[in-house]
Amino acid sequence: MTPEEEFAEALRVRRKAAGLSLGELSRLVNYSKSYLSRVENGTRMPGPALARECDTVLHAEGELLGLLPDRPTRPVSAGPLARPGRRGRRRGPGPSGAAPAPSGTSGTSGTSRTARTPGTSGSEFDQLIRRGDARHLLGDMYEAGRLYLAAYRAAEGDDLARAHAVVRCARRWSDPGQVDRELLARIDECLKTLAGREDLPAVELRLRLTAHRAKKLTMGVGDDTAVAGAEPGTSVDRARGVLRELRDRLPGIGAETHCEVLTECRWALYDFAPAAELLALSAELRDVAVRSRSMYFIGEALVALAIDQLRVGRVTAADATVRRHREHAVHRHSTLAHWQQGTLDALMNLWQGEFAAAEEWIIGESRTIAETMERDLAVPADTLSQTCLGQAYWLRHEQGRMAELFDSPLMAGVRRRDYFPVWRAGLALALCETGRHDQAADQVLAFAADTGGFTRFPPSGWALPTAAVLAEACAELAVRDVRVGELLPYVPPLRALLDAHPGELVLAGWPTVLLGPAARFSGLLALVAGEPETALGHLRRAVRLAQHSPAQMTRLRLDEARARLRSDSAAVRAGARGLARTALGTAEELGMAAVARDCREFLRLPATGP
Repeated sequence: MTPEEEFAEALRVRRKAAGLSLGELSRLVNYSKSYLSRVENGTRMPGPALARECDTVLHAEGELLGLLPDRPTRPVSAGPLARPGRRGRRRGPGPSGAAPAPSGTSGTSGTSRTARTPGTSGSEFDQLIRRGDARHLLGDMYEAGRLYLAAYRAAEGDDLARAHAVVRCARRWSDPGQVDRELLARIDECLKTLAGREDLPAVELRLRLTAHRAKKLTMGVGDDTAVAGAEPGTSVDRARGVLRELRDRLPGIGAETHCEVLTECRWALYDFAPAAELLALSAELRDVAVRSRSMYFIGEALVALAIDQLRVGRVTAADATVRRHREHAVHRHSTLAHWQQGTLDALMNLWQGEFAAAEEWIIGESRTIAETMERDLAVPADTLSQTCLGQAYWLRHEQGRMAELFDSPLMAGVRRRDYFPVWRAGLALALCETGRHDQAADQVLAFAADTGGFTRFPPSGWALPTAAVLAEACAELAVRDVRVGELLPYVPPLRALLDAHPGELVLAGWPTVLLGPAARFSGLLALVAGEPETALGHLRRAVRLAQHSPAQMTRLRLDEARARLRSDSAAVRAGARGLARTALGTAEELGMAAVARDCREFLRLPATGP
């Protein structure tokens, strides 16, 4: 591909992603449509003035200017270059000569165009990496991966260049719960070739590759998906070691490497470190990403920060971060960024009880985008599918319409993904909510048998939503008095896991839905174990975290009513019915049919308890 063709492709992709016709772009950049057409057809190489105008209009963050061939520079006016009195139309390009790209910027990576990988300056390798960056920024991960892999092959014999390409390959999303063994083999090969080198480029690449390796190994969530001899937990020490080395070598390490190590190590620690520790990493990542001016890392930082703020219960701060991500998504002109933003908005809508707004996205546009991107092989298929399924599942759970989901093709997706622990728990809860209580108990007991009685879960991450959903299923079985004696031996490990996170909200997915305060699920399990006073203590702590969520408060009031009714104190029991009546009113207002039904059943019980 010639430099003209490379620029033409990048411009065409950017223009279409922005939803602009060639004529509309012509008016915005003050160049004739016929000249732009020649540029977009690859028959003319534009000058820096046009490249800069297109960068600005299309929010390309210097990517298009960076695609111009290196040539001697001449001063170029930073303002509009339309000739006076001509309504801004041109017959040809503006002044020739390319202004250098700002240091630290180039599309997705934040790498300066002048800071090429040693041994590859001006080569096919550079071109492939830039094209891959442009595709990745727009959310076309498969095409980006293909280009990065081509760059890796083109760099045979150049250890640094090959490592650089593998770092780019590693940024592509992996299917949830699965380990990319082919990628791990390439990472290991590159680490072997860089071992012992102390020159700065080799050190930075080694840090980045090691961080990616730690993160990729944690993608396995069970014996069937983990890499033998390198289970997810073994990566924790490696991730912490990389972070220590990074800090020891600062400030000599570049901003891009700093961002990459923080991003990947944070994910490597996700299932094992406290949420507060990860929040400190994501806040640092945000600050470094802003300084690096990398669109890729700014997007990564905002999503990570929103996730960690939600997990520690800072919902208001997370909402502000989600709004900042919305601005970022608009600038990216990426279908994937738009989908990520819609998913974040739907998560907040579910938390706030705005089910109609959530449903419009979850059942409508989200599924359409996911199906299109999967059909076009833009991203790993299961990444979007599981998020869509998770939000649809929780929406129907909140609405009390699980039977609709259970009888739809979506439930086949739940069963097909039972290698992922949260979906095994989700199936048990779905069986409970559709009246199949014995089947639900069978599911919980089989799950316990496969996981050492729920003792083989990591201390955080995916384990928390799995335990929370199991707690809700067990609580429902206890209310219906179904095989409680068989379940009781497996309650203590779930309680221990949840009790270790008293001040956190339980987040499922990365991110998909907020299930509620961990303290609420601790309270449910305490009630299953016959400890109503302990349950009440947990539920009161949960209220402090959920007081701005009408849907959560509705469930918590019914939970507290049930716990009060089992208290030995008459004074405590006396407040139960008032709580249930309040919960009933809110449930009816929000359209939470199953909770409203449970409230009515509760109010029909004798005042002395069931």
